[in-house]
Amino acid sequence: MYKKLNSTGTLIQRTTTEAPQGHMYYIGLDVHKKTISYCVKDASGQVHQEGQIGATRWELDGWMKNLPQPWTGAMEATIFTGWIYDHLLPHAEQVKVAHPLMSRAIAAAKKKNDRIDAGKIADCLRCDFLPECHMASTAIRDRRRTLCYRHAGAPNGADEESHLRSADGNRSEPQQEAAAQSGLFP
Repeated sequence: MYKKLNSTGTLIQRTTTEAPQGHMYYIGLDVHKKTISYCVKDASGQVHQEGQIGATRWELDGWMKNLPQPWTGAMEATIFTGWIYDHLLPHAEQVKVAHPLMSRAIAAAKKKNDRIDAGKIADCLRCDFLPECHMASTAIRDRRRTLCYRHAGAPNGADEESHLRSADGNRSEPQQEAAAQSGLFP
């Protein structure tokens, strides 16, 4: 369905017809290593919830129990997006990942903080202006991670800790906790 400007007849917005827009909630997520800022908006743009939660599966589960239904979410592609995307996907109508270099509305903002960024992502999703990027399947991402690690070779000496630290961001949250408990990371 296309909405047109009143008098000129030019296209101003493309909307999806997958669900009635009056009943969908749009969630923008600003993802970081330890925290996730969120903003929940309805089709009219009214904010229903916003805040910050820890970036763990346990906190995401608790947060999702209190979300209005149905909902669709979006986040920028970061090194931590993969496991969050996989965890949210079974609970949402859709989860989308925004291309970080094409998200100019967020990058060009004069006022910039996590709460505002999450709200802008929710608005882009709600208005169907989100510059979406492809999210590879979990199996493909795991295979790529294995191949990258093999290609890098077995590091030796002082390089081992920094090599493991750089790979740490690609792990899911339970893998990060296991690595921390192993004593390799302070």
